[in-house]
Amino acid sequence: MPDPHSHPNGGASQMQVGIITVSDRASQGVYEDLGGPALRAAAAGYGWNVAAEAIVPDDLQRLQDAIRSFSAQGCALILTTGGTGIAERDVTPEAIRGIMRVEIPGFGELMRMKSLELTPNAILSRCLAAVVERSLVIALPGKPQGAVDCLGFVIGAIPHTVKLAQRVPTSC
Repeated sequence: MPDPHSHPNGGASQMQVGIITVSDRASQGVYEDLGGPALRAAAAGYGWNVAAEAIVPDDLQRLQDAIRSFSAQGCALILTTGGTGIAERDVTPEAIRGIMRVEIPGFGELMRMKSLELTPNAILSRCLAAVVERSLVIALPGKPQGAVDCLGFVIGAIPHTVKLAQRVPTSC
């Protein structure tokens, strides 16, 4: 199994990660962003370098702009937290689907399956993963513990998927 601590290109440098918190209230300063810092700590634990962070409102265009910007800055992995429920303002999946090259359904399926073991409300989650430009984008829940848990459920597939997204030659 690939080592989640290894660089996606097999070199000595760390994987560059971008973290985007999607929240109207956090973007307006109404409450403190907890999801972004929780993912930053998890990324550090995996040996990744958080190269870019942003807090954006639940707005399709603003989220798409942030994802494209982070990809252009060289973030091989972009994690979003928030906007994956079914409330009227929850548009994270639609934003990602609007700019993706390909969706990777297994990520969302596994995150929902494992999360259902923890809470019956996981059935409402619309978490997903997709390739946008040359980045793997994973949409995680807004609750900090849910975001960290879901990232942990899919960690084993991330290094290989990032290599494929970045078009690095691979044996499988």
